[in-house]
Amino acid sequence: MADNVTSLFRSGAHSPSMAALARESGEAGPLDFCIPCNPYFPTPAMFDELSHRLRDIITFYPSSADTITGELCNLLQLPPQCVAMGNGSTELITWIDHLLVRESLAIPVPTFGRWTDQPMETGKRVDMFPLQESNGFALDPAQYIQFIRSRGSRVAVICNPNNPDGGFLPRQTINAFCDALADLDLIVIDESFLEFADAEAEPSVVEDAVMRPNVIVLRSLGKNFGLHGVRFGYLVANPSLAGRIRSMLPKWNLNSFAETVVFMLRDHGAEYMESLHQVRRDRLDMARQLSQLPGLTVYPSQGNFLFVRLPVGAEGTVVRDRLLTEHRILVRECGNKIGSSSRFLRLVVRPQVDVRRLVSGLESVLYGSRRGAAVPEPAGGNTYSSGTAAVDRLVSSTNGQGTQGLAAAAQARQPQELTAAQARQGQGQGMTAAQARGMTAPQSRGQGMTAAQARGMLPASAQGQQQAAGLAPAAYGQQQAAGLAPVAQDQQQAAGFASMNQGQQQAGLAPVAQGQPEQQPWLTPMSAQAQQQQAAGLTPVAQPGPQPMPQATGWPAAASGPGLSQGTAWPDAAAGNRAG
Repeated sequence: MADNVTSLFRSGAHSPSMAALARESGEAGPLDFCIPCNPYFPTPAMFDELSHRLRDIITFYPSSADTITGELCNLLQLPPQCVAMGNGSTELITWIDHLLVRESLAIPVPTFGRWTDQPMETGKRVDMFPLQESNGFALDPAQYIQFIRSRGSRVAVICNPNNPDGGFLPRQTINAFCDALADLDLIVIDESFLEFADAEAEPSVVEDAVMRPNVIVLRSLGKNFGLHGVRFGYLVANPSLAGRIRSMLPKWNLNSFAETVVFMLRDHGAEYMESLHQVRRDRLDMARQLSQLPGLTVYPSQGNFLFVRLPVGAEGTVVRDRLLTEHRILVRECGNKIGSSSRFLRLVVRPQVDVRRLVSGLESVLYGSRRGAAVPEPAGGNTYSSGTAAVDRLVSSTNGQGTQGLAAAAQARQPQELTAAQARQGQGQGMTAAQARGMTAPQSRGQGMTAAQARGMLPASAQGQQQAAGLAPAAYGQQQAAGLAPVAQDQQQAAGFASMNQGQQQAGLAPVAQGQPEQQPWLTPMSAQAQQQQAAGLTPVAQPGPQPMPQATGWPAAASGPGLSQGTAWPDAAAGNRAG
């Protein structure tokens, strides 16, 4: 039975539903630290009312989407012509992609999977900007803008707060970002988790978006209201953009549960605001408790979840499966999120009594009978390709010194390695087929440029570290997980990050983005002269390649100007953030 339950996590990019887990286990659902829901809303009284009205809710048709949207706009004090409601934010993301994304979309990773998967499914190029673990996964807007310009992306997305790490950008910074990219086809600010933020009093750019020609703000209702199963969300934009999306939605795309909840909110605004305050308090307490576990890193978050890095040697899928089967606790292991790895978990904020149970389960799984003995990696092959195991081995073998420790060890071995290389040259030892194709660098050429360096794919700092260690270019996952280098276009395409056409997946060719000319093989074929040089033991002259991205030079100043009248928020302007 346990194997059947854990197998549900090995099919697809998202966690299995609670219904699927209950069916497979034959038991009530586990304690849920996976689905980012508000645990304090709806209130018990609201659930009683929904139960009492259940027969009518599921028997009769709902009102039209226009009617339900109009009621929501009354609560949020937004003009209905600037709002489109969808059957969950995923429906809105789908229509944004179909109608407004023409060729390419830029998105920081890791992030919500539909922002990467949806455009790729429709043949668009997805330009993924890697958030660096060494920087706490914080997004640098200036560097992101330079990345967008260098790639020529036509649509840019920011999730604020970001999922899964909870990273947050202030309202002024978001507006400055939109000012700097006013010429793009579209900018999407996904504020699905913004209601849980407390970094500033009015963090949303909803009121700013309705005055901009190319900005859409996406908001969630299921996450805020603790009702993921109802499936409702909305977007805000200028009347033209909102109208294009709204015109494509079915007349009855919202169900009767969504209608009932929206019309109940007018009487429960105070309870809703209190639920948000309680989640924020619980977030602080939960971060404090988790931070006390040895080797566990907790990243700052403005969402209703925390992003944590497991101790060195702990494998996320093992931790997830043991928490579920031994302690009936469900967590989100992030090894299948692009830009993340199996060293990371996303843990939803829950009441203190539940957090104590989570901490106890983590102590048992991670440390066993003695604290400090982390879970070893499984003996069999790993099912992920994030480079996590390699990074763990690197840190362990160098006692935490990483590439610097390898470099020192390589310098100590250098005389012996050079002697061995010279001996092989004197014996006329030939190159392997892989070396002849330029895929690996023979040790006798350790002082020359690697193929990746010759194409300008690695910045100087990473090149220096690898050359000093006598290493061939690191795999993509190792570079990113170790924070060695930002990922250039060629690396993303080779890693499968850009969208691909099936007919273009030829041996040795990088994937070709839609609408782009066919690209050359990863390594430029060697001329006859280069082959003669290589046979003579000389380093062939490298062909020029793409240059590394320029460093950020600064951040554009935020634009100033009058905003919309703020009016009176629901339930009261002084009570806190708006309900949406």
